[in-house]
Amino acid sequence: MVPGLMISAPASGTGKTTVMLGLLRALAEDGLSVQPFKSGPDYIDPAFHRAAAGRASYNLDSWAMGPGLLAAIAGRAAGADIVVAEGSMGLYDGVAKPGETGHGSSAETAARMGWPVVLVLDVGGQAQSAAATALGFAAYMPELPFAGVILNRVASPRHERLTRLGMERAGLRVLGSLPRRGDLTLPERHLGLVQAVEHPDLEAAIAGYAAFLREHVGLPAIRAA
Repeated sequence: MVPGLMISAPASGTGKTTVMLGLLRALAEDGLSVQPFKSGPDYIDPAFHRAAAGRASYNLDSWAMGPGLLAAIAGRAAGADIVVAEGSMGLYDGVAKPGETGHGSSAETAARMGWPVVLVLDVGGQAQSAAATALGFAAYMPELPFAGVILNRVASPRHERLTRLGMERAGLRVLGSLPRRGDLTLPERHLGLVQAVEHPDLEAAIAGYAAFLREHVGLPAIRAA
């Protein structure tokens, strides 16, 4: 099986798509064949994934798909060096009703596939307290492999230092620390994100995300995870 990671977050709007696209492109620039996936039924993000990785992205939905179909779609990673999957909503958010086994959460997909979770954490407005949130996500499902956290929207070196102290106390690995930058967001519109074909300059945006991640995230640590 191709080794992989699940890029997730405590909630929507934390910057995980920006991290995902930058990571896909940076790994591809390093000569890796990167297979992207999207957890859940989202049809917009896979087009962005393809633009970043140069390889088609596929949806994996443990609520709508049975084990055989999930395995067949995951098999699309054959020939790739690494899988990078993007979660939807919060890590543990799903849609199952009582009596249903698969609830469609990113955590469930990651556990089924054996992909450690990288949690993208918006630390704006907090410092050491962010570690309590991350620790709760790491401990909530003990059988889920947890690679570490990427701190996003860090305001200053002091803010980063205090936040890292909290993560160290909680025993959580910090894989990267992204300074706050208002220009590193995908344009939005009513009813959702702009689609990939509608982005005014998608290639330049993705290249910018990749350069930003190279500067602030430990890519060797990501690959080792």
